[in-house]
Amino acid sequence: MALICLAIGCLYTFLICTAFGYTLSPNTEIKVNPPQDFEIVDPGYLGYLCLQWKPPLSLDNFMGCTIEYELKYRNIDNERWTTIITKNLHYKDGFDLNKHIEAKIHTLLPVQCTNGSVVQSSWSEATYWASPQGNVETKIQDMDCVYYNWQYLFCSWKPGIEVHFDTNYNLFYWYEGLDHALQCVDYIEANGKNIGCRFPFLEASDYKDFYICVNGSSESKPIRSSYFIFQLQNIVKPLPPDYLSITVKNSYEINLKWNIPRGPIPAKCFIYEIEFTEDGATWMSTTDENEMYILRTNESLQLCFLVRSKVNIYCSDDGIWSEWSDEQCWKGDIWKKTLSFLFMPFGFASLFLLLITCLLLYKQKAILKMIFHKKN
Repeated sequence: MALICLAIGCLYTFLICTAFGYTLSPNTEIKVNPPQDFEIVDPGYLGYLCLQWKPPLSLDNFMGCTIEYELKYRNIDNERWTTIITKNLHYKDGFDLNKHIEAKIHTLLPVQCTNGSVVQSSWSEATYWASPQGNVETKIQDMDCVYYNWQYLFCSWKPGIEVHFDTNYNLFYWYEGLDHALQCVDYIEANGKNIGCRFPFLEASDYKDFYICVNGSSESKPIRSSYFIFQLQNIVKPLPPDYLSITVKNSYEINLKWNIPRGPIPAKCFIYEIEFTEDGATWMSTTDENEMYILRTNESLQLCFLVRSKVNIYCSDDGIWSEWSDEQCWKGDIWKKTLSFLFMPFGFASLFLLLITCLLLYKQKAILKMIFHKKN
């Protein structure tokens, strides 16, 4: 009777394990199948790709347990993998389409579904590469994008090496919120060729990956496409500060002050670099405020400073320094100089008149004395 019960129990356990998609090996090892149909899909967003898969075999009726997936991906020349744990059947992220992409995924069974340890399947792998056309030398050179004052985006480039004179380039861009990739509608041209793009107002584009593709066309040979990913807040170049003032208090305390640059950038997002010159000696300093107090090191006859701005680390990962402001100077005590300038000539003139008067009086006295002696 005991043998019959044991056999029924073993059969029941075997049926449950088979239904739940893993098998029980002689050493009671639990196995699970990898995800199916793992692939990398390009929806046409210039580098924003979708990694998708289907559930493993034999898990369609797996009840009472949540299946997870460990996903790893990278550009092939990158030593580090990005790792994601997810319960979904897809994952989206941005990639550099100039390079090959590889990804792998496996199934994870959490401890509550096994005999106390996490069980994982073998890896499913996928690769992707945007089919390259044309030699690398035909790609654009020196791509430079600047987001002026957090309002106006400009990108510029130089033509590729050894391209035919009929070669021209086109720019396309996309960021999350757009239905599809858009082409530049306001190109910057030189000699009839596109060398840059002025972008329209980019609504809700901050703190998102901004994807750009510049491709080209030529009747003589194919042109290789170039792909770029920016975050616009990291390429902001603000306006320089203006209305600088310099005030010297009680002979030693100096107050430098300037206006926050005009535009939509919040005041809390600025950092400033100050170049200060005192009697020919120059030093630099930075501050998050739009003024600075310093002490004079000597009785300076001339103090000058200028300042530039950048978006700080609280609002971006990086930024571009603005141009330098106009220089503002303080040249000693203006009233003392003015009084010196006015009174020094007056003093010399007074001294000169005094000497002439004395000479005249002395001479007059001598003449009167001579007249008095003659009368006697």
